[in-house]
Amino acid sequence: MVLFLLLLVLCFVVVFYLLRPTKTEAAVQQHLEEIQEGRANAEGQPILRVEGYSSNPEISALIRQVPGAVGTLNLIRQSGQHWMVAPVMGVSLAAAVLTGWISSYFVPGLVLALLAGLVAGAIPYIYLLILREQRFRKCDQLLPEAIDLMARGLRAGHALTAVLEMVANEIADPISTEFQRLHEEHALGLPLRDATMNLVGRLPRDDVRFLATAILLQKETGGNLAVILDKTAAVARERARLRGQIRIYTAQGRITGWILCLMPFIMFGLLSAVNWNFEKLLFTEHIGRVLVYIGLGLMAVGVLVIRRIIDVKV
Repeated sequence: MVLFLLLLVLCFVVVFYLLRPTKTEAAVQQHLEEIQEGRANAEGQPILRVEGYSSNPEISALIRQVPGAVGTLNLIRQSGQHWMVAPVMGVSLAAAVLTGWISSYFVPGLVLALLAGLVAGAIPYIYLLILREQRFRKCDQLLPEAIDLMARGLRAGHALTAVLEMVANEIADPISTEFQRLHEEHALGLPLRDATMNLVGRLPRDDVRFLATAILLQKETGGNLAVILDKTAAVARERARLRGQIRIYTAQGRITGWILCLMPFIMFGLLSAVNWNFEKLLFTEHIGRVLVYIGLGLMAVGVLVIRRIIDVKV
């Protein structure tokens, strides 16, 4: 049953990955949505920004009180998606309940059924975490170029607001999207400090924090912001180089972690396919279920230890 659930989840992930729209299709769709929103606003529709919990105000007020809703909203924003919190939490809850209920008929033991439900319910959040990590890595690659463009614009005599708009127009996504939002918030009257801190909240990376610190310090104490940005870009590039070297040095540890995590499940599936009665004792006998719980716990500890070893802060 566990192998069937893993294969089912893997098939859904592969199909979803293959059917997802390309960057060009996503950009065209976003542009069409912006045109449609512009027409709706021109017809007298409300132009207030939607918080992101739900399109229904009553449901939005209710979801806002649920524990974890704010964290889910931040995760969605940091991953660059335009989803609502209510559907994400609803799909997660439905997947957890249905998987746990179905597993209870096939897996002896309530703990294993609950564990299967928790894994199924965590799939939307795991997908968002993967998207967020990919987006953060792309931001880390593009940020030094954006900082250099800001420094050149300031040397050419442009104001800071014009430089932010220049970055939004010239640099690739996701930096362009975030700086466009930063420029719009500041142009609509939000103080630069608040707009910059919102940028840090959407991109909680050290390089972005360095950039925000440089901008705010120059605004409050004065100084040559172009020179400060040059130093910030140099630090960002050096950090990117060190991160690349660390990923090379820790590649063996990461591969070892993946092998140690997947090998027990692969061997369980192969042995079950050859002789199910050989593996059935792990679920039908009390001592077998205890050993399964201990094994899963030790695997979790091993994953945390390996991750702590290879997670080098730069």
